[in-house]
Amino acid sequence: MAFPLSVLDVSPVVSGSSSSQALRNSIDLARFVDERGYTRFWLAEHHNSSSIASTTPEIMIGQIARETQHLRVGSGGVMLPNHAPFKVAESFKLLEALYPERIDLGIGRAPGTDMQTALALRRSKEALNAEDFPQELEQLLAFAEGNFPTNHPFKSVMAYPNDVTLPPIWLLGSSGYSSQLAASMGTGFSFAHHINGDAAVQAMTIYRETFQPSKQFPQPHAILAASVICADTDEEAEDLALSVTFAFFSLYAGRARGPMLSPEEVKAQPLTNYERGIFQSVRERHIVGSPSTVRAQLTPLLEQTQADELMILSMVHDHAARKHSYDLMTTVF
Repeated sequence: MAFPLSVLDVSPVVSGSSSSQALRNSIDLARFVDERGYTRFWLAEHHNSSSIASTTPEIMIGQIARETQHLRVGSGGVMLPNHAPFKVAESFKLLEALYPERIDLGIGRAPGTDMQTALALRRSKEALNAEDFPQELEQLLAFAEGNFPTNHPFKSVMAYPNDVTLPPIWLLGSSGYSSQLAASMGTGFSFAHHINGDAAVQAMTIYRETFQPSKQFPQPHAILAASVICADTDEEAEDLALSVTFAFFSLYAGRARGPMLSPEEVKAQPLTNYERGIFQSVRERHIVGSPSTVRAQLTPLLEQTQADELMILSMVHDHAARKHSYDLMTTVF
């Protein structure tokens, strides 16, 4: 079964290493998957997290596009409520000018952090909700295309460079809201299965069935983003998955967070019976196993969602094992 594969990366910071090394690992991974025929490499936006170095996707996009030849490089995504639409338009038109037809603009509406950090980003309590997200998205497009109404206060404001178009827009989501908005605006759509797997089929079906064609997207294009860890054996993959499971578990259980622990460090963590239940529920969000096991889990999911592309998030403590996981995925699909 041939299927387009892409990468979602958060530049995980692991115990015994540093943020600088995490960012260098992302560049190394991008080179690696570029050689293996992956389609896209998207960088996430997270803030105030000691285990994630990816805070500013647009900086890393330029670095990775420079170091690769074929990948489309983009944001997975820019959290639009954290930024002025005008600045987002400028940043991504500049990237498009540097790397024509290789940049994607993935946009989300979540803060990518806790509410206190979101307040520091957005500078006012009034800006903490995302109720005006559709209006901000329309403003982004208007800045990019210079088509504000005649009486609009920003009519004379143009996002430069003005001789390049804004890269294709993809809306990111984990519910039906973003799928409906993406369909109505004629954008691409990427669903975060690792955040809300139960809603994947319904959200992607809504997107496909209600899609309105646009200039950038004459046809709907839906990406399924999933957390996948693949190793030579099921046992090895389960061991590797302990790191990402504990990282998510710590978030949900309100534990102090730090760099992502190794499997051995996770095994040494004392857990109550209640915490073990949370840990197991977190583990079930991730698709883990040997190539044959991963294929058996993913194939029906891709068929049910009618996904056009699979975007893989693999948070593994050991960088070589993470690269091997992405390498094995090319044998799965």
